[in-house]
Amino acid sequence: MQDKRGIFDNPKNVKLLLKIFFTSCVIIFLTDLIISKHPHYEWENWTGFYAVFGFVACVILVLVAKYVLRPIVMRKEDYYD
Repeated sequence: MQDKRGIFDNPKNVKLLLKIFFTSCVIIFLTDLIISKHPHYEWENWTGFYAVFGFVACVILVLVAKYVLRPIVMRKEDYYD
């Protein structure tokens, strides 16, 4: 039987994808300095506000899902038996 390897099984591919990802993140962050914004509030005009806001929101969503929602929807291991 032939061993099928995926794109993420090769460490070289993973390193290349991470470089592309981080480079695109830096480019998007730097365009924040160039693009003219029309903020409703003063803090929206801060450099990198949306990057930090998105990161914090993502972390909060993960923590809420793990510590609040998981105990609510979790069932015993033999629930379907």
